[in-house]
Amino acid sequence: MKPVLQLALDFVDLKRALKVAREAVEGGVDWLEAGTPLIKSEGLDAVRALRKEFPRHTIVADMKIMDAGRTEVEAAAKAGANIVDVLGAASDATIRECIEAGRNYGAEIIVDTIAVDKVNERAREVEKMGAQYVSVHIAIDEQMLAVEPFDKLGEVAKTVRIPIAVAGGINSETAATAVKAGASIIVVGGAISKARDARKAAEEIKRAIRTRTGVKTDLYKRVSLPDIRKVLRKVSTSNLSDALHRRGDLKGLKPITQGIKMVGPAVTVRTYPGDWAKPVEAIDQAQEGEVIVIDAGGVGPAVWGELATHSSLQKKLSGVVIDGAVRDTQEIRKLKFPAFSRLIMPTAGEPKGFGEVGTPVKVGEVKINPGDWIVGDDDGVVAIPGEKVVEFTNRAMDVLEKENRIRKEIEEGSTLSSVTELLRWEKH
Repeated sequence: MKPVLQLALDFVDLKRALKVAREAVEGGVDWLEAGTPLIKSEGLDAVRALRKEFPRHTIVADMKIMDAGRTEVEAAAKAGANIVDVLGAASDATIRECIEAGRNYGAEIIVDTIAVDKVNERAREVEKMGAQYVSVHIAIDEQMLAVEPFDKLGEVAKTVRIPIAVAGGINSETAATAVKAGASIIVVGGAISKARDARKAAEEIKRAIRTRTGVKTDLYKRVSLPDIRKVLRKVSTSNLSDALHRRGDLKGLKPITQGIKMVGPAVTVRTYPGDWAKPVEAIDQAQEGEVIVIDAGGVGPAVWGELATHSSLQKKLSGVVIDGAVRDTQEIRKLKFPAFSRLIMPTAGEPKGFGEVGTPVKVGEVKINPGDWIVGDDDGVVAIPGEKVVEFTNRAMDVLEKENRIRKEIEEGSTLSSVTELLRWEKH
């Protein structure tokens, strides 16, 4: 089977889905998928609308059928779907019923192995049952943990003879990898649907598929721990707050200098009000790229100033967060060192040596452990739990990408309320 490019329209608004589909078809998309969120939101009218507007294109209904196979395949096929999706985790009886219903109503069946443990074994089984396609699919939530489908894809390609679809964070860099690994159906979602120019994005991915050569992109990639810092420098604290479900914001902490980004793992310090000994000692213990986070009780006197800043620059630290007071702010601004503080005052305390370095602290309402990641910009400071930094960094990038697309639609003469159909989604 000649490789085809399938666009997953995982929207909840049909109007936006159709807009992206039009652009993407101009860029060479072969198959159009009514994604599961779209079907759940709009019903099979989404499939009907795609069939009406794109009569010559293959329409895939991503039903993710788990039961009632005959009923759901019949409904999707009558709505205009050429291919209907059933979960590999469904019972054999359901999958067989889907295949039989597909024969009756003129639809082909693709079996999606999302959340299947023994993918090879299940792929072999559904091929014997008569499925026309099998899909190696990494769930969106797994993608946020930097899981990729290519190892599983290569194994399945050695196991079955039916065409294989691959889905799970495919972009213009990895589409060629997918083809080389054995995929015939390259399913792309966000790399097209979140692009400012969906036509151009589709063209680039189609070229990558055709030439078996990746096209570099800075977006639509999910990273593992070694690349965390690079991505955190791209996303904003607002993006992170959204990704963290409005948590992690260190309320009341403001930047001393505007326009400077701070990113790094935390070196935590607990000290008594005005006691600057442990904060200064923490500079010597910190490693390059780390951020010193000081819990000084949210009050003065100042526990940080120009000389501590000079010391931090010598150690190539990424910044300081002070739940207390800072001074010498004019000098700190000249040095362009990222410093965030609750208070500013001229008076310093005394180095008495009370407190600890490397112990959990609480800044505002947020508990921060050593090694948690700290990000600061003009809007404030957000803390990310160290054990979840990969997931939430990738989710923040997902927020940024979605906003890029919404911004483009607004610039074309719309408004935020109109693009997102805000009134429709208000809680009743």
